[in-house]
Amino acid sequence: MEQSATHAVTEANHRAAEAPASLRADHRAPDRLVLQRGIFTGPSAKVSDELYAVVKGRAERERQALRLDKGAAAHTNTYFGRFAASYWQRWTTVTEVRASMVLDVAKQARVRIVASDIAGHRRIIQTADVDASGPLSLSAPLDQYVDGGALWLEFDAVGGELGISELTWTSVAPDHVRPVAIAICTFNRAEDCANTVAALASDATVLAAIDAVYVVDQGTDLVENRPHFQEVRPIFGDKLRYIRQPNLGGAGGFTRGLYEVSAVNEHADVILMDDDILCEPETVVRLNAFANMTVEPTLVGAQMLFLLNPDYLNVGAEEVHLNELKHGQKVPKALRNTSMLKRNQERRVDAGYNAWWTCLIPAEVVARIGLPVPIFFQWDDVEYGVRAREAGFVTVTLPNAAVWHADFYWKDYDDWARYFSTRNSLIVGSLHTDLDGKAITRKLFRELAEHLVAMQYGLVHTTLQGIEDFLKGPKVLRDGGIAALSAARSTRGDYPETVKHAAATPPVRSGDIQLRRASGEPSRANLVLVKRAITQWTGRTQRGLIGVTREDAYWWHVSLFDHVVVTDASQSGVRIRRRDKARARALLLRTWRVLRRLRRELPALQREYRAAMPELTSRANWERLYGIDAE
Repeated sequence: MEQSATHAVTEANHRAAEAPASLRADHRAPDRLVLQRGIFTGPSAKVSDELYAVVKGRAERERQALRLDKGAAAHTNTYFGRFAASYWQRWTTVTEVRASMVLDVAKQARVRIVASDIAGHRRIIQTADVDASGPLSLSAPLDQYVDGGALWLEFDAVGGELGISELTWTSVAPDHVRPVAIAICTFNRAEDCANTVAALASDATVLAAIDAVYVVDQGTDLVENRPHFQEVRPIFGDKLRYIRQPNLGGAGGFTRGLYEVSAVNEHADVILMDDDILCEPETVVRLNAFANMTVEPTLVGAQMLFLLNPDYLNVGAEEVHLNELKHGQKVPKALRNTSMLKRNQERRVDAGYNAWWTCLIPAEVVARIGLPVPIFFQWDDVEYGVRAREAGFVTVTLPNAAVWHADFYWKDYDDWARYFSTRNSLIVGSLHTDLDGKAITRKLFRELAEHLVAMQYGLVHTTLQGIEDFLKGPKVLRDGGIAALSAARSTRGDYPETVKHAAATPPVRSGDIQLRRASGEPSRANLVLVKRAITQWTGRTQRGLIGVTREDAYWWHVSLFDHVVVTDASQSGVRIRRRDKARARALLLRTWRVLRRLRRELPALQREYRAAMPELTSRANWERLYGIDAE
């Protein structure tokens, strides 16, 4: 024990010597803390300006300035323009906010601070008629927003041109501001990662607010070799740390950031950030400010907007249903797959956890619950959020703070990632609830049966592979997932329907393909599943080569046929499915054996995983995986 404590002190001293100086201590707070800034145009031409401000009439926009011609009007009742009053009143110590700006007034202008309630009803809080240039501040109490509502500004260029700049929403500052680091995990997305790092460097305010950026590179296409990364590297000075390590998945990459920062300063927060996002630098300011003002230490997550459809919100807030092995579930009343040009989330919705496309982890959480579980990929963020809540730390998914991430519905479900999703859902469920073996095996059998009748034999294999490795117990996590990744990818090659082909040159005659559209979802799905299974088993399927679009690729439709060309979810190709009775029979027998074993052994496995939790999440275990010398 004494040797371990000595090692911990030595390690902490070593890390502190390597770390940026500003990361080592709390910072003196200003008189007023900037909670968010007024931004009028996005970080990319892909992004609609109306996510930031809506203008009627002629106007000129800059990133942090807006100029209206005479007679024009603008408002910030937009996704990034609003101030999420409900969230700030519910979770922070802020009781009043001040919107301050500098105006360039040609003759006369009108500025209003406006509020909404849970139903979206508009009310004016304060109005200023201005006839001279200079600074202006409007204030609003945070006293009537507990269940919903937001604040925004409205501008009218009444008598001539109006310029707005240096817009900030501020509050009385806390006693001190905690240091914060950003940890970016990357694997062979060097260009994307370089662009994300460059986005952080592009904003002087963001650059000043963060104390370190850890880029954890687990790939072979190295970020440090990208010219763009080398160009911006000097801008960070000593704040940028570039680390190379074996590929341990998102869990290993993000944990490295938590590991490094927590060794340097027990009071430093960490913002975990994906490499392949389109980064909105302002989101860093908002997450950090919110975390510094919460009543208790709180995980603060950004929302996700779709990268290919940039005005669409993935979901307002998510939760997990552990007993059903389902994560990414929409919190009741939250918006999902919604254009934020058309709607705003008025109601406050409280998250169960936040995914790690961008999420701030307070220092107290790491100190209390330790590091993440080494489950490589998927469910790592879910598990950590659930474990944090069990220890008393809530998660807030903050509206009006977001990044753009690849749209999930463009990813095909039949993929090697299904291995980790299956295995890790069982691990996380075992760690944090008492799974019902009978209910779980019934659920899994139903899903596997649907895949079988839909001739997705590789998907069935990958799912079973995940269950089988779960049955091995905690030792399956010994290497951090490297062997599991290799096995999950390589064995799928035995199943032809897992291969994606160019749509223009599929390995079948295009002239033989006959398109068949699906009818509505069956009202008696269980009965239809049995009928489709019998049809597939007896070979009484419709003959010929059938084409099925992605939107029609439901199991109850595809299973009507024995040879199908299905559009891949990525819309970049097609997959060929063909009925194979022998393979279906072998997989069905394997399913029966695996699920019978799961039902029998689940209680003991849950105890094993829980007993292994302290060791799995320990610094010593992660040091072993990272190859860090513990002597």
